[in-house]
This record gives sequence, C-alpha cells and structure tokens, in this order.
Amino acid sequence: METIKKLCVGILIGLFTISGFSQDYPKVIEGFQNSYLHEASGNLAEAILDLRNVYDENSYEINLRLGWLTYSSGLFSDAQSYYNKAILLKPFAIEPRLGIVLPQAAMGNWNSVIAQYDKILEITPNNSVVMHRLGLIYYGQKDFLKAEKYFEKVVNLYPFDYDGLVMYAWTNFQLKKYREAKVLFNKALMNTPSGSSAMEGMKLLE
Repeated sequence: METIKKLCVGILIGLFTISGFSQDYPKVIEGFQNSYLHEASGNLAEAILDLRNVYDENSYEINLRLGWLTYSSGLFSDAQSYYNKAILLKPFAIEPRLGIVLPQAAMGNWNSVIAQYDKILEITPNNSVVMHRLGLIYYGQKDFLKAEKYFEKVVNLYPFDYDGLVMYAWTNFQLKKYREAKVLFNKALMNTPSGSSAMEGMKLLE
C-alpha cells in the first residue's frame, strides 16, 4: 500500500512538472541541438552554456543533461546539484540516480553511491546492472558476504553471463568456497573460453 501511495505521488509530481514547463519548445530544442554539437566537438563549456541560456529549473530534461555535461567537465558539485533537481522532479526515474552516482563516485562518496543504488533497487528490484555494481563496490571493500548476495542475484537472473559468473566465482573464492568457485569459473569459461579472469581463477584452484 505504501509503495502504491509513493507511485501515485510520483505520477502526480511528473504531471505537475510537465504542465509547469513554460519554455518555448523550438528555442529549447535549438539549445539542445547546439549543445550536442558542441559536446561532439569537445567544447563542453559551450555545450553547458547552450542549455544555461534556455534554463528552466522545472525542466527535468535540461537538469539531467546539465548534470551529465558538468560531470564531464569535472564540475562535480554542479553535477550533483543538477542531478538532484532532476531526481526531485522525477523521483521514480532511474536515469538521474544512475547519473548522480558518477560525480559521487568521482568524489569518493561511496556511501552516497550505495544509497542511490539501494533506492534504485527499491524502484526496480531486479535491476541487474545496479546489483552487479553494488557487488563490485562491496567486493572492493572486501565485504565478500554482501558482494556474494548481489552477485548471486545477478547470476540467478542471468545464469550464463560471463561478468556475473566470474565475479560470483571470485567472491566464492574469497569466501573459501572453492568447490562453488570452480564450478562458476568453468561456467564462465563455457561462455568465454579465453576469459583471462576465469582462467586465472582456475589456475589458483589447481
């Protein structure tokens, strides 16, 4: 029931955002077009300026795009600000949350990254990309029990995915579950016979 209430609130916010968008569409579209062209030519400063010239704080799309451009320019605080505005405008959208983790990770704010990924999993519980990334974070932190939980879910969803299998295998290896690790490394090699990570794991198990 609580989830349904939140979803209804999100829909209402989305409708309010659409109706509250007051920009002249041809002018905004021209700003986006110029921004894409400047980005493609490597001129990120001009790409940002193109959209700041047509900026509307109630535009989800402009805030999302400026989040990406400012992140790409190394302006991590600005990027977080724009992505946060996009999240407020569309709280059930996945893309601004996937976006905001980029400047957060660049600044080493891993607790914030984890919090965003956890929120995404509340919205889309079977998001395998996010589960894999959480597994990688916990593996890097040597919290192998938590890593195992996420990699196991990924492999349950995609039993023949090389990346999921090999990371689940390495996690089992770190937990000294060598029999399980061997099976998983072999399955990974069935997918990619030349997979260097899986071959390295098998050598260690010989």
